[in-house]
Amino acid sequence: MKKFGVKDQISYMFGDIGGSFVNMYVDGFFLIFCTYVLQISPFFMGALFFIARLWDAVNDPIIGALPDKFLLGKSGDRFKPYVRLFMIPLAVSGILCFSNVSGFAYFWKHFWVCVAYVLFGMSYTGTSMPYGSLAGVISSDPLDRTKLSRARSIGGMFVAMVLAVVPLFIWSKNADGTQTPVPFVFFVFALIFGACSISAYLVMLKGANERVKYDSRKESYNYGRVIRGVLKNRPLIGAMIATIGSLISLTGITQFGTYMWKEYYSQPQFVSYVSIVTLPIMLIIFPFAPKAVKRFGKRMSVLAPCLLGLAVSLFLFIVPIPNPWIFFALGIIATFGNMVFSMLVWALVTDCLDHHEKLTGERTDGSVYSIFTFARKLGSTLASTLASFALGWIGYNAAVTTQTAEVAQHIRSLYASIPLISNILLVVGLGLVFNLKSFNDNKKEEN
Repeated sequence: MKKFGVKDQISYMFGDIGGSFVNMYVDGFFLIFCTYVLQISPFFMGALFFIARLWDAVNDPIIGALPDKFLLGKSGDRFKPYVRLFMIPLAVSGILCFSNVSGFAYFWKHFWVCVAYVLFGMSYTGTSMPYGSLAGVISSDPLDRTKLSRARSIGGMFVAMVLAVVPLFIWSKNADGTQTPVPFVFFVFALIFGACSISAYLVMLKGANERVKYDSRKESYNYGRVIRGVLKNRPLIGAMIATIGSLISLTGITQFGTYMWKEYYSQPQFVSYVSIVTLPIMLIIFPFAPKAVKRFGKRMSVLAPCLLGLAVSLFLFIVPIPNPWIFFALGIIATFGNMVFSMLVWALVTDCLDHHEKLTGERTDGSVYSIFTFARKLGSTLASTLASFALGWIGYNAAVTTQTAEVAQHIRSLYASIPLISNILLVVGLGLVFNLKSFNDNKKEEN
C-alpha cells in the first residue's frame, strides 16, 4: 500500500463533497421550501426538527456502533463499506425532501415531509459517521490528519460555493417587485445534487486507503463503557461544544439568511454572495493552516480568530447596519473564526479519538465519532428549530409574499444573534473546556 500523499487528501475531500451536496442543501433550503412552497407552519417545522433529533439520539449510537461490531465484505476495510451502503439512500432522501407535495391533503403533505426528513437524518448518519472515522485509519500521523481535515473543509466550502447559485434560481421576481419561489427548481437541484453526491462518494471510495487496522471486537462490545469514556474525555466534550456553535452558524446563516436578506434588505441574492466569498477566503487560509498549527497548535489557531469574531458579532447584534454591503463585510469578519475551525475541526477530533483510546484502552472510533456527529446534528437542529419557532413567535406569515416592517426588524435581530451565539460556544468549547496541548502536534494534556 502506498504511503500517505496528495491522492489520499483529494480522495478524502471528495467524501465531504459527497455528504455536503445533500446535507448542506437540506440544511440550507428545506425550511425555506416547506414554509414558502408547501406553506407549512414554522411551528410545525420546529417541532419536526426537534423530534427528529430525539430520534437521532436513539439511532445515531446504533448506526455508529455498526463498524465497531461488524465488518462488511471481504476487503478488511472497516468504514468504507458503510459509506457505500448508505450513499444511495442519502441521495434519494434529498430528492424526497424537495418533492412538491403542495397538492396533497393536509395530513399526507405533513406525513411526507416528516418521513423524508427522518430518512435524510438516518441516511446522513450512515455516511457521515464512517466517513469521519475514516480519517483516523487513513494515517496515524497527526500532521497527515491536519492535512486531511484541511482537505475536508475545502470540500465543504466547494459545495457551499456551488449551493450559492441556488438562491439565484429559486426566486421569481413579480411585476410588483416581490419575489416568489419556483418549486420545480428546488426539485431539479435535489436531483442534480443527489447525483453529484453519489459520484463524489465513488471517487472517495476508490482513492482513500484504510492503512491503520484495529480489531475493536477483541472484547465484548459495551456501549455504556463507550459513554463513560466520552464523559471522561474533556477534549472531546470541548470539541462538541465548539462544533455545536459552528453548526449553528453554518446552518443558521444559510437558512435564516434567506429570510433576513429578503425581508430586511430586500436583497435575497446576498445569500449567494456570502457563500461565494467564503471559498476564496478558505483557499487563502489553506496553505497557512499547517504552518499555524505547527507554530501555535490547533487550539490556539482557532481560538484567536474566534475572539475577534465574538467582538464583531456583538457589535452587529447591538447596532443595526442600514447598508447591506457594510453588514455583509462585517459578517464575514464575524464568522472568520468559524471558517478556521471548519478547516481544523477534524484534526481536533482525531486527536480526541486517540485520547479516548488512551483513557479507556479501547479503540471504538465509530461509536465515539457517532456521538460527535450527534453534537453536529444538534447544532444544526438548534439553528433550524429555533429559527422555525422564532419565525412563528415574531409573526412571520408563510401565506404572504412580503412580511411587515416590524417582522423584518425582528428577523434582523434574530439573524445577528446567530454568529454571536456561535462564537460564544466556540470560545467556551476551545478556550475553557478543550485541554489537549496541540502545540507542534504534541498531544499531552495541559496541567
